Amino acid sequence: MYIIEALPEAINPEELSVLLRAEPATIGHFITTGILSPQIRAHFENVRTVGTAVTVKMPGADGGILHYAMGCARPGDFLVVDRCGESVTAAMGGAMAYAAKQAGIAGIIIDGYVTDLGELRQHGVPVWSWGASAITTRVKGEEGEFCTAVQCGGVVVRPGDAVIADENGIVILPVAQALLLARRAIEFQENEKHTLARLAQGEKFPDVVGSRPLINAAIDRAR
Repeated sequence: MYIIEALPEAINPEELSVLLRAEPATIGHFITTGILSPQIRAHFENVRTVGTAVTVKMPGADGGILHYAMGCARPGDFLVVDRCGESVTAAMGGAMAYAAKQAGIAGIIIDGYVTDLGELRQHGVPVWSWGASAITTRVKGEEGEFCTAVQCGGVVVRPGDAVIADENGIVILPVAQALLLARRAIEFQENEKHTLARLAQGEKFPDVVGSRPLINAAIDRAR
């Protein structure tokens, strides 16, 4: 059975521009929830992209629901694909990557496998997955869901969530929470420039970041 829901409201460009400035690994200083499993890895280097989560539940080897999603997604949407634990079959390959490029899709996250890695990189839409498989999906007309809540990388993802992704990891959160954390991360990143400047002047890292007195205090307590 197929379940098809409406597309979520797209995140506005001004908010996306804020999210784009925040590094997932900086946000990871502040939270542990909303961060996808590191089993899902980037197939592109030096990439950071953000977008509106458009979700797909794609169990088994029926690829039709992802084809449907490719036909609905808008520029700036970020496809998030729940493979429901399927651990053999590639969910997409080069032709679908080209379709994503033509649609202006911001990125694709597959909680499972892909194929045609060279073509994926050639077409340029950033993709994250477990890795590659030579076994591919079929169009069976059996089942799938579009724009429903899904599980991806151990995180519940809802249509309309904010996606922030780079080669270090992926953060998916409700838009308001993501914006708060993004602004905090941007401030942290700016402050880190002062840390680097102090290191360049010869100061030692534990003194700059304040870990030395904490460790010394712990040693003193243990005596």
